[in-house]
Amino acid sequence: MSYTTPYSGIPNRFKQDLREGKVQIGCWSSLANPFTTEILGLAGFDWLLLDGEHSPNDLNGFIFQLMALKDSPSAPVVRPQSNDTVQIKRLLDAGFYNFLVPFVETAGEAAQAVAATRYAPEGVRGVSVSMRGNRFGTIPDYHKVSNQHITVALQIESRTAVANIADICAVDGVDCVFIGPSDLAAGYGYLGNANHPEVQEAMQQVFAAAKAAGVPVGILAPVESDARRYIEMGATMVAVGSDQGLFRAATQALRDKYAF
Repeated sequence: MSYTTPYSGIPNRFKQDLREGKVQIGCWSSLANPFTTEILGLAGFDWLLLDGEHSPNDLNGFIFQLMALKDSPSAPVVRPQSNDTVQIKRLLDAGFYNFLVPFVETAGEAAQAVAATRYAPEGVRGVSVSMRGNRFGTIPDYHKVSNQHITVALQIESRTAVANIADICAVDGVDCVFIGPSDLAAGYGYLGNANHPEVQEAMQQVFAAAKAAGVPVGILAPVESDARRYIEMGATMVAVGSDQGLFRAATQALRDKYAF
């Protein structure tokens, strides 16, 4: 397995694989620690999500974790705290180029997320001549070619988002719509029950609209039977667990072995 980056002018392999419909298996990195992130990177997941929404990560912490994945085959994907142009700009300058933007509900918000990752005239990304993202000014033509290498996945987590899913998928630059099962279930009044028929029907609407638009679908599915079902439904960006969940389960299992 090999993973190439825009640093060398070679297309973003993760973005290409999504476009080609290849199933990309990922894992959430939530513990905000470069050592645990580096261990995840050794496992060979296709992608790893570095979380800024529900984890205590800050920009410096993200950079250390990104460094920890430098020799990993796993594509680093970052989730900012929100769909915020300044946050996204800082993460781009830090060296990220794959984004999972939370709680996008309209085509306007989708366009905002895409624009935040693009230099003018395609977007509104602020220009820094020398930053970590372009190896401190040493990458030839970075500012000319970087727009085409950025991946933008948008989280679909509410009734409003589902109602607007066709319009969201139609926005140029949207590489994936990513279902957030827990928030979607809560939004439909079934907190903790993403398998409720009404929630599953909403997911089917997302899959159908995305398929019609030729946009990949992603989802978080830590239960194996759910993950395999969603892959059969057509999901290609699938997170199958988290470092936090794995650590919690493994430590509990170890302790239980010696529960005299």
